[in-house]
Amino acid sequence: MNTATALKSEVTWQTLCAKADLVAHSGVAAWLDGTDTQVALLYLPGRTPEIYAVANHDPFSNANVLARGIVGDIKGEPVIASPLYKQHFRLRDGVCVEDESVHLRTWEVKIEGNDVMIST
Repeated sequence: MNTATALKSEVTWQTLCAKADLVAHSGVAAWLDGTDTQVALLYLPGRTPEIYAVANHDPFSNANVLARGIVGDIKGEPVIASPLYKQHFRLRDGVCVEDESVHLRTWEVKIEGNDVMIST
């Protein structure tokens, strides 16, 4: 294995909150430790995966509001609608449904015990 492959395969995890802090079919905002990055955690029980993490920053309004957006789906694809200008972002990859040239950063999320953890 070369060095680039080894570095790419190393994933670190940061605990963001407890699972009990999440609200079903809704979002909550959290800060990544040591950064000024806000993450929107969207909890969709009954789906796989059931928790998604996307940037909380809405690129259209330039405001940190996506955790307050409306969670839904378009053609079976889970999305978050911006609470300001109503653009929809796919939770799987962060791509804007209305303008595919715009996308949100996404992170892998996992639950260990009661901890909600994000890849960094």
